[in-house]
Amino acid sequence: MKRVTYSMSMSLDGYIKGPDGSFDWGRPGAETFAVATDEVRGLHTHLMGRNLYETMTYWETAGTPGSGVELDAAEDEFATLWKALPKVVFTSTPVELVGNTRLALADLAAEIERVRREPGEGDIAIGGAALAAAAADAGLIDEYRIRVFPVLVGGGTPFFARGERFAELDLREQRTLDGEIAYLRYAVIRAAR
Repeated sequence: MKRVTYSMSMSLDGYIKGPDGSFDWGRPGAETFAVATDEVRGLHTHLMGRNLYETMTYWETAGTPGSGVELDAAEDEFATLWKALPKVVFTSTPVELVGNTRLALADLAAEIERVRREPGEGDIAIGGAALAAAAADAGLIDEYRIRVFPVLVGGGTPFFARGERFAELDLREQRTLDGEIAYLRYAVIRAAR
């Protein structure tokens, strides 16, 4: 069965974006970028909200002729994987879709079930704090993958939305990336209160 994962970078104080909406403090080094690339390589589909989708459209055109953006080999590999990856966007606001992307046809739980029934291997990624909070509240996340950057931003958009239900987690992996970024991978234990 395809697992549902939530993977993002966050500040040490728990935010994916600072109070001003920026996340430029979370620029990955080579090792951290390679982990993100490996995660995308292991995906079947990526489900995301509009804000994350619009941020990630950069990778749809970066490095193509006329884009004005040159990519190094690692970035080119990520862009190639990202373009090929099926993506589903959850939004009530009109958005221009590009590449291998479609709008969600149903609610989050139904979309996850639809993707789980599709042929092929790989995980289902949830992207964006609001969508991940909805997935966590519904008990749909199987694994959290967190890249903790050594910075305190003091507020903003939290990685873990307040009000999520209690869940026990089992640490599956921990390591240091680029000499300073903590990578943590936790499986959700389904025996939640």
